Amino acid sequence: MADAEVGWIAAIIIGGIAGWAAEQFMHSNMGLLMNIVLGIVGAAIASAILSLFGVVLGGWIGYLVCGFIGACLLIWIVRAVRTRS
Repeated sequence: MADAEVGWIAAIIIGGIAGWAAEQFMHSNMGLLMNIVLGIVGAAIASAILSLFGVVLGGWIGYLVCGFIGACLLIWIVRAVRTRS
């Protein structure tokens, strides 16, 4: 999310909120640090995937939406991998 216009502190706060929202939506049990990581990494992944389709979300709300979508995707992938092993 190079064009997001969101600083590091805001990315941590918004990533934490997005990770927490994804945790609640997906009914998983993660800690605060994992919520922040899921939100930030999820935002980067979702932003990359959406940019392939020509969708670019910027700013605080765009970062929050991308973080939520990406964190849900990451939780789903972890669950799929865990059930196979």
